[in-house]
Amino acid sequence: MKKILDYILSSVYLVYFGLLLVVFHAIQVVAFNVFGRNTQQKVVFALNFMITYGWYLTGTTVKFRQLFELPTNRPIIFIANHQSTFDIPAIYWFLRKYKPVFVSKIELAKGIPSISYNLHKSNAALIDRKDGKQAVSEILRLSKFIHENNYSAVIFPEGTRSRSGIMKPFAAGGIAALIKKAPNALIVPIAIQGNNLFDPNKGLFPLVSFSKLSWTVLEGIEPKGKSADEIAQQAQEAIQKILG
Repeated sequence: MKKILDYILSSVYLVYFGLLLVVFHAIQVVAFNVFGRNTQQKVVFALNFMITYGWYLTGTTVKFRQLFELPTNRPIIFIANHQSTFDIPAIYWFLRKYKPVFVSKIELAKGIPSISYNLHKSNAALIDRKDGKQAVSEILRLSKFIHENNYSAVIFPEGTRSRSGIMKPFAAGGIAALIKKAPNALIVPIAIQGNNLFDPNKGLFPLVSFSKLSWTVLEGIEPKGKSADEIAQQAQEAIQKILG
């Protein structure tokens, strides 16, 4: 009976999700071309609010905790574990104050309504995981952007999603590149829980109804005097404590 309910509620949510992407794509295009990037980004925040709280259509609950105050007068590099495609919307919405820009695989930059358009307009680092030189160049560009504009960057150092919930080792290369041109950035870990259980399938269907999702923003790590490897390890250990 629960599996049947998963299929029914997932169908409702994914229709809702698809409509959001199509409708907000058109709104983004108008907002960017008529009013500019800042307005387009406000539209993106609204889209991610709708995506995040739309999960209640499946009986799923969302919990966000920020355990420490974060500065707004310096760049921030958010480091999170990666469990699902749905890790991203809540980060966009709940951390919108810090103007997050993502490190994303380049495959997402075309063909997906709303998402692909925003990746291009938000200055996201679009990396080709088969081309290390290109990936580093893109992340360095984003590093310079957040330094010059006091934005934040979001990176998933595992590289790929862990559907088991067990974190893969954090790669330090992307973190090193982000710090290089934004040496004053604060490193902030985010622990994501429950998304691997909510979305255990590669095709987003069916989702598991009545899941419990949470995002916990942890204490910042000052990068001064630390190597990228040390930062990656410290961030992973902090996240692991939350995941248990």
